[in-house]
Amino acid sequence: MAEGTCWYALAVKPQHEFRVFQGLKGLAGIEGFLPSYKDKRIWSDRVKILDAPLFPGYVFARFEYPGRRVPVLRVAGVRSIIGSGHAPSPLAEEEIDTIRTLVSSTFPVRPWPFLRAGQRVRIAHGPLSGVEGVILEQKDEWRMVVSVELLQRSVSVVLDRSVLSRIEAVGRSVPSSRGKCAFPAATPAALGKNRSLTVTAR
Repeated sequence: MAEGTCWYALAVKPQHEFRVFQGLKGLAGIEGFLPSYKDKRIWSDRVKILDAPLFPGYVFARFEYPGRRVPVLRVAGVRSIIGSGHAPSPLAEEEIDTIRTLVSSTFPVRPWPFLRAGQRVRIAHGPLSGVEGVILEQKDEWRMVVSVELLQRSVSVVLDRSVLSRIEAVGRSVPSSRGKCAFPAATPAALGKNRSLTVTAR
């Protein structure tokens, strides 16, 4: 992609995520990304495994704004480019990279309710080494939650506790590798009596 491009979240019509993703493929100067997972659907007579979007109602796209704004909005199924006021808000490229790493791994990944603040952890070794997020303890399993701040959506992955290492909770900015797309990071904070600790992933 050319310099000056950033990642944005596109709000799309219900059940149009894959159609929009295909429509973006035919546009010059625009890169689409639709993270998905295997979802088991149970009917009365059969069980079927389907590809489902990790972030229902959204598709990610990297392009130069405002130069490629109109072609993006003309893709059938696109409702808008997510932002504040009249300007779109670019996503941190590090968030996109983290989601790419999760969906390309062999670990089970699925959508998760958005969580904002808490204790950060980093995966110390294995296929997801270096990925950061939030640790949640649930009975006999541990989950790490990775969040997309702009969409207030999260995804989770089941992990062995032994691969996790603690990260000190400090506030910092998260610059994009492209310089132009810079993002302030939330300061992690504990959730009081709640045993689940959460934070926006880098």
